[in-house]
Amino acid sequence: MTTNTIAEPTSEPLRVRDLTCWLERFAPLSLAEDWDNVGLLMGDPDAPVTRVMTCLTVTPQTAAEAIADQIDLIVSHHPILFRGIKRLRADRGDTGFLWTLARAGVAVYSPHTAFDNCPGGINDELAQRLGLNDVRPLRPPAATEQFKLVVFTPESDLEPVRRAAAQAGAGVIGDYTFCSFELRGRGTFLGGDATNPTIGQAGRLETVEEVRLEMVCPPERVDEVVRAVIQAHSYEEPAYDLVKLHTPGRGPGVGRIGTLDESHTLESLAAHVARVLGLPKVELAGDPTRPARTLAIMCGAGDDVLGDARRAGADALLTGEARFHRGLEAFQEGIGLILAGHYATERPGVERLAARLSEAFPTLRVHAARRERDPFQSVAARPRTA
Repeated sequence: MTTNTIAEPTSEPLRVRDLTCWLERFAPLSLAEDWDNVGLLMGDPDAPVTRVMTCLTVTPQTAAEAIADQIDLIVSHHPILFRGIKRLRADRGDTGFLWTLARAGVAVYSPHTAFDNCPGGINDELAQRLGLNDVRPLRPPAATEQFKLVVFTPESDLEPVRRAAAQAGAGVIGDYTFCSFELRGRGTFLGGDATNPTIGQAGRLETVEEVRLEMVCPPERVDEVVRAVIQAHSYEEPAYDLVKLHTPGRGPGVGRIGTLDESHTLESLAAHVARVLGLPKVELAGDPTRPARTLAIMCGAGDDVLGDARRAGADALLTGEARFHRGLEAFQEGIGLILAGHYATERPGVERLAARLSEAFPTLRVHAARRERDPFQSVAARPRTA
């Protein structure tokens, strides 16, 4: 789990940009799902910050709290702009509170799925609260398939060939481009009668000082890169190799899985979850008497990792909400499915994030939203009165 980093002391006032830089180091936006909308979604990066509020969702209630407390920056787990707002009007219930925040100069930042899975993020917070040991990714980061292009060129062709390959998409490693390796040596060739070699003569064994140039290349760019290299190369028949590479995945993966100190049944495990999260009850799909000690976790709406949990050897998956047929699937596959509610599985991370920000920026006033509530409430049946 990641450790907190305290910001360097400075005489300059803190600005929104300072907070977003810290947040992006803590929960890199590259970890977010492709469909997500994360980062600074509203506000001036250079605006000063003295008060920060974290929350699960910006609602009229949390927005009113932010205005009352003179908050400068809201860190909201869920994005405020997600499905595309076409009108931002003060007289509409779905956008009026956003208009109020914008007029007050309140900035809004959302880490969402980057925060779910980052080290020290929401899934890790749940694992820690529930007392899991040997915590690891439920779905490890996917390995990447690439090719290494190896091409041999005379010294005079080295830069044109490197540039052509890079511009066609080779040589990209993370945020770096034009990445390559070169090694000098000697090449030999014997051209046939119909050849017209750039160096030497046909029918004579030639020895040429050459450079071995290596660059990585994504599979979808291989054809274009090879064409660019051949076009930039002065040889009639450039010599090149394509070597398939398998790069282990990097990053924290998706979800978490770990083991509990004590053995449980599914029923007692579900009760343990309810007790730790301060809930009156949770929902359980699966045989309540089945032994359970290994628990998978996916905060929010995470029923799509049920198959991952089963393949990883979990006895149960804890998530916030699930579709009906996932419950049937859990019964059929012999794995428990514990539903604690979307709010309950993500709110602990929001509270912990407020504490982390306070530790990192001691001069800031930071709190988790006090008016935020789970929109769903349990209502017990009542006897009918005459």
